[in-house]
Amino acid sequence: MKTSRVSFAAALAAGSVLVLSGTAFAHVSVQPGDAVKGGYATINFKVPNERDNASTTQLEVNFPVDQPLTSVMPQDIPGWTVTIEKSKLDKPLTVHGKQVNEAVTKVTWSGGKIEPGKFQQFPVSVGKLPDNADQMVFKAIQTYDNNEVVRWIEETKAGAPEPQNPAPVLKLTAAKAADDHHDDGDKNAAAKDDKGHDEAAKSASDTTARALGVAGIVIGLGGVAFGVASRRRAS
Repeated sequence: MKTSRVSFAAALAAGSVLVLSGTAFAHVSVQPGDAVKGGYATINFKVPNERDNASTTQLEVNFPVDQPLTSVMPQDIPGWTVTIEKSKLDKPLTVHGKQVNEAVTKVTWSGGKIEPGKFQQFPVSVGKLPDNADQMVFKAIQTYDNNEVVRWIEETKAGAPEPQNPAPVLKLTAAKAADDHHDDGDKNAAAKDDKGHDEAAKSASDTTARALGVAGIVIGLGGVAFGVASRRRAS
């Protein structure tokens, strides 16, 4: 009886771990998870359906108002209707020489269906990304056809475990600088070429000098022979 109770407790604990793990991993996320600071990127909001008895019918993504994006262009998805909401900026931005007074604050997809055991990606072209931040947090709200609403809005704190309903996060990374060793390689190659040209020129010069020297000796010997022959005839 004791062994049976222990086995049951272990099985229950293992089942709980699996359930919690599944819930933790089946959340709305941003794919890919990083983009270059100050640039433009195409990101996907990946939405898995973590329910067995309901389908996802709406996704609402809120864009951070303190990191306004002036360009947000969702890609058309068959069966889904997209709605974009904008808000006026407290401080206008200048983009490509033009003043921008509003930015996108919310994008909502509705009318489609993500069935149990499936997922859907919602692509969006965004920019200009902030160049003075390390990440952007997009709070998402997932709605099911049974009227259940899941709010993926909790921000993960540094050093703390992931919350139950984490918000999608886009990491921002610095642009990669050009590799200096390529420049060094070009410089070294150029130096080698210059050295090769110098050595070739020096070799050609030495060859010419030797040829002229041999020609002078031949001419000199010819002159001596001619002089000796002349003296013999005179005698």
